[in-house]
Amino acid sequence: MFTATVTPSFGEVDGLGHINNTVLARWFEMARNPIFRLFEPNLNLSHDVWPLIMAYTDFNFVGEMFFEFDVELRTYVEKIGTKSFTVYHEAWQEGRLCTYGRAVIVHYDFKAGTTTPIPEEKRAMLAEHMVPEGVAQGIKN
Repeated sequence: MFTATVTPSFGEVDGLGHINNTVLARWFEMARNPIFRLFEPNLNLSHDVWPLIMAYTDFNFVGEMFFEFDVELRTYVEKIGTKSFTVYHEAWQEGRLCTYGRAVIVHYDFKAGTTTPIPEEKRAMLAEHMVPEGVAQGIKN
């Protein structure tokens, strides 16, 4: 698991005093950076180097989040396929699960415009961050 703590900013709050639902996409994207670094340590986005492309993402909002408190982001690998893997995210505030979601990332060759198998050494690194059984509440959905 990777963790990151986010301190909400004033501009991320909606008119009801909640963290705006659009903010989670950005926060979860940032929380994927440690996984991206497994593939490209320098986060070099050149088509010659960068090997990943987003295929799918979703979010489930199960609790309100507020401006006054930090948010802990937890990032796991849920599934590893031949050419893609699924990342599972959770956002926690004050000990409560508030949002969970997934992102499917595909191993991709931008120059050739095609998917490619995830190299075995990268698969092994991803496997070190698998969701432990029973940890993630949203996994059961």
